[in-house]
Amino acid sequence: MISIVDIPARHPYPQRVTETTKPFWDALGEGRFITTANATTGRPTFPPKPIDPHTWDQEITWIELTGRGTLYSFTTIHAAPDAFVDDVPYRVCVVDLDEGLRLATRLWGDHDVRPDDRVEIIAVRYTDHISYAARPLHSNDPR
Repeated sequence: MISIVDIPARHPYPQRVTETTKPFWDALGEGRFITTANATTGRPTFPPKPIDPHTWDQEITWIELTGRGTLYSFTTIHAAPDAFVDDVPYRVCVVDLDEGLRLATRLWGDHDVRPDDRVEIIAVRYTDHISYAARPLHSNDPR
């Protein structure tokens, strides 16, 4: 299970829900971080996909991820697209999940971090939909 942070505002960017990604978004709202994996090899892929991009196999299953990983890199955004201009400055990061996946996401809060720090994925629930972000592991700061 991952932590859920509630934000009493609308998310500035529309959520993209497809037939393939709907189970992911539904699980995220329940505090579970899931993705698709090859049903034969177990190799995960993120974001969720209807086929294995390595083998083109269409036999896909869903697996739960720990949501924990290592901060690979991050940067601070000072000039943002119109949808996020009210959030400036904010940080985005690349995380290497313990399961071997690499993903890009928002770096939650204003904690001092360094590459190789341990992080966790959190669900960020807005009034209109849900998203996810990374924050330092052991941080209880809801920001």
